[in-house]
Amino acid sequence: MKRQRQTKQRQLVLAAVRARRDHPSADQIYLDVRAIDDKISRGTVYRNLNVLARQHEILHVKLLQTDRFEARLDAHYHAICTGCGAVSDVPGPYHVQMDEQAAEKTGYAIARHRTLFEGLCPDCRNKDT
Repeated sequence: MKRQRQTKQRQLVLAAVRARRDHPSADQIYLDVRAIDDKISRGTVYRNLNVLARQHEILHVKLLQTDRFEARLDAHYHAICTGCGAVSDVPGPYHVQMDEQAAEKTGYAIARHRTLFEGLCPDCRNKDT
């Protein structure tokens, strides 16, 4: 893949993702970057998020409702709150043997798997009590 030049806008988008710990949506990143550069367009932010994900500078977390982004690049799992939609990293090891088993049984060259846990986050659980 051809390496794209690092533009000022791309640097702003990367810094915005790295500054957050809450798996922001593209729209949240756009609002963060827009607060710094009021001339940047939504399309520029979205395009740069996709470029950064392809370049493995950030992780594109693909969810059913909306895509999210994060700076953490190691293989790990996520949990989504069915109440408020918050996304969190799940502590613990990534199970590479699942990739190996799937490759063996399917013939695919498995690069990774994604596991998403669903439930209520502590804040939503506390609201119910």
